[in-house]
Amino acid sequence: MERELALEIVRVTELGALASASWIGRGDKDAADDAATTAIRSMFDSVSIDGTVVIGEGEMDDAPMLYIGEKVGNKRGPLVDVAVDPLEGTEVVAAGLQNAQSVIAIADKGSLLHAPDIYMEKLACGPELVGKLSLEDPVEITLTKAAHHLGKSLSEMTVMVLDRERHAGLINSLRQAGVRIKLLSHGDVAGAIAAALPESGVDLYLGSGGAPEGVLAAAALKCLGGEMQGQLLPQGPFELQRCMRMGIANPTRVLYMDDMVGTGDVIFAATGVTSGEFLNGVRFIGKDRAETHSVIMRAQSRTIRYIRSIHFLPGKNIPQGTAGKKVASL
Repeated sequence: MERELALEIVRVTELGALASASWIGRGDKDAADDAATTAIRSMFDSVSIDGTVVIGEGEMDDAPMLYIGEKVGNKRGPLVDVAVDPLEGTEVVAAGLQNAQSVIAIADKGSLLHAPDIYMEKLACGPELVGKLSLEDPVEITLTKAAHHLGKSLSEMTVMVLDRERHAGLINSLRQAGVRIKLLSHGDVAGAIAAALPESGVDLYLGSGGAPEGVLAAAALKCLGGEMQGQLLPQGPFELQRCMRMGIANPTRVLYMDDMVGTGDVIFAATGVTSGEFLNGVRFIGKDRAETHSVIMRAQSRTIRYIRSIHFLPGKNIPQGTAGKKVASL
């Protein structure tokens, strides 16, 4: 993939973030998501790719746009898979909380896992621990191995976990082991990425979250030189059959980086909607400007770029949502 694609992709996430930011704190998560989805879909028409959505807003019958299998791009570029979460954190935006962002990953065609919208058990780490841990180990063994390879005591380790009732047992095990715990209220993708950012102070990310978000995080971790391991957690026959329909023959096996994002190049872009672990949110400046903060990464070069942009809003074509609700005035 051409490196110029990176800047094209970040322009897409910027528009999604700007569109959804006008709904911050308004209590309407559907309108916020619809605004981001409509904006991102319209912007994709200008991107020089021949892309197919493999992770998006759902199957064709459930999503009017950015559905799985939809073609995006202007067809004048490489054949690529597209994983997109127009608004990771719809409830976060509705409530005015932290860690909402617009996220896109693209990779060579056939590279990205067609992950169903179910839970995935996850283990994410930075470059120093790549290939040294196993999701199949008990958490106590994982912590001991990680501490050894990082040259730390357990009391010096920091593990990030989503603050959910389902993680009560995991959190108790971490506390008994004596590690520091950083609970994350929202933002599964940002949480996994934190494990590969030295400045975050996070050594590991553990616990379950959405499978599509797991693939997006794996794309970012590949760009950062880190690692994600995942295991789908289908609940009942319906979810098992859904995995099979999406080409996952053995839904419960451990998935590694090559399974989730392939062996070729990957580009990852995210723009903050509300401020979070590593991105600032959209900030409106006066009546006609807004500031965005984005990250753009590429696996081939391992370059990480943070982009601060000031947008002149009257010059932006920010589409209205399609659910009959007008995007709030910018």
